Amino acid sequence: MNDILFYSVQLYIDSLNQLSYVEDEDVLNHMEDYAEKSGFPIVNRSVGRFLYLITKLKNPKLIVEIGSGYGYSAYWFAKAIDSGKVVLTDYKPENLEKAKEYLGKSGLLEKVEFRVGNGVEIAKEYKDVDIFFFDHEKSKYLDTVLQLKTNLKSGGLIIADNTLWHGKVLQENPDNQTKKIKEFNEYMFSSKEFFTTLIPLRDGVLIALKL
Repeated sequence: MNDILFYSVQLYIDSLNQLSYVEDEDVLNHMEDYAEKSGFPIVNRSVGRFLYLITKLKNPKLIVEIGSGYGYSAYWFAKAIDSGKVVLTDYKPENLEKAKEYLGKSGLLEKVEFRVGNGVEIAKEYKDVDIFFFDHEKSKYLDTVLQLKTNLKSGGLIIADNTLWHGKVLQENPDNQTKKIKEFNEYMFSSKEFFTTLIPLRDGVLIALKL
């Protein structure tokens, strides 16, 4: 698939999202407008809907995000979770304050917990995690899974965003950050501890089941 066709497919998927009813449309629009105006990277509504669907199917009790920003992905997780909590982590308190504002408008505060600091170190405090969501420094993904996989329960999921890295994973001589992403992808697919696939949605979403 060439770049133009791939981009057109993504636009088509985005257009389908606009047809679907979302209860908190105003809140999501504000979150998405903020991302566009400030240049803040978010998973986008297409990936958000995917996270919502996975959460509904998994019915998790504990989701821990490594890198939550201002709560866009956490919104989709918290909206889908029935009984349990989503732990948001970010090293910038102002991001989590904004997340608290948005999630509060959606009535989701009772489902979330906010932790300021190093997301990996915070995540180590939680055991029997059902879903780890990676959306922090991409070059640290491999080190993160190596540190946290024992905290993930059997049958739990690792979900990692940006694993196609704008298509740079296809380059013959990638930069160091891209190399690190490729190493993470290859580890997850080759590991006998996980069953892994990679969804070419937006910038690539890797999802792995701990065996």
